[in-house]
Amino acid sequence: MTYPITNIALIAAALGSSLIAGIFFAFSTFIIQAFARLPADQGIAAMQSINTTILRSPFMAVFLLTLMLSVFIAVMAIVYWRGGVSILMIAGAALYIVTSFLSTIVFNVPLNDALDKVDGRTAEAAQLWTTYLSDWTRWNHVRTVASLLAACAFVRALF
Repeated sequence: MTYPITNIALIAAALGSSLIAGIFFAFSTFIIQAFARLPADQGIAAMQSINTTILRSPFMAVFLLTLMLSVFIAVMAIVYWRGGVSILMIAGAALYIVTSFLSTIVFNVPLNDALDKVDGRTAEAAQLWTTYLSDWTRWNHVRTVASLLAACAFVRALF
């Protein structure tokens, strides 16, 4: 039996995961690359500005709502087990919760916090910026792929 609330949650989570994947994709494919082409102090200032602005943007609402929907979907998948559909629901939820959300908290946020504490005009900041670009982008690629795969799993669970 399919519950309408679960279907609505799957649709909303698929849309949310897709939006998040698109934002992460933009960062991986051109935003960070554009910042890397700037002098270190300007690139750092731009990223610091984004890191401050994003916390009060609609991105956070979508990011956190998709997290809550993923938890709900995983619970529904377990409570109302439907074999392969439930596996897809759990896979999508796990991809989003663990790889999109938790990797953000464990890897990207600490990098952002470290970047926020530096004065971009110092030699130390320039070195940090080089490492930041590499490490942050690597984890952002992971978040991008995971968010997209989560969206695919949610959509597949619907059909």
